[in-house]
Amino acid sequence: MKVSIQREDFDLGAEVRAISRHPKTGAVASFVGLVRDVRMTLEHYAGMTESAIRRIVEEARARWQVMDCTVIHRYGELAPNEQIVLVAVASAHRGDAFAACEFIMDYLKTQAPFWKKEHHAGGAAWVEARADDERAAERWKDK
Repeated sequence: MKVSIQREDFDLGAEVRAISRHPKTGAVASFVGLVRDVRMTLEHYAGMTESAIRRIVEEARARWQVMDCTVIHRYGELAPNEQIVLVAVASAHRGDAFAACEFIMDYLKTQAPFWKKEHHAGGAAWVEARADDERAAERWKDK
């Protein structure tokens, strides 16, 4: 399991290859989030953020057959179209890989301590949590 909070970009192909080495791996599901059309600054609380993400990954591993997992989240100044987050999950079967990947991403949006500021032409503003993200995470509580 790899959890990394970093300023530098990541190589999607290299990260997927790294978790695909187990001979029984039959599926790797991945999600890459990109910065939309507005420059942003992401901040986090070092140590706390990594611990929160590790807890999310461990919960996914308890629910599904996960062989390996990588979560990389960037922080700092980010421009439109830059990669911001990677969640990649290796499993023997695609169903487990897809479900665990989606679960981890939904919980990252609501449980990991990140703060996002968007920089618009008229100034910068901190972004509030979205109700859609909360609903996405809520659906996993019944499963």
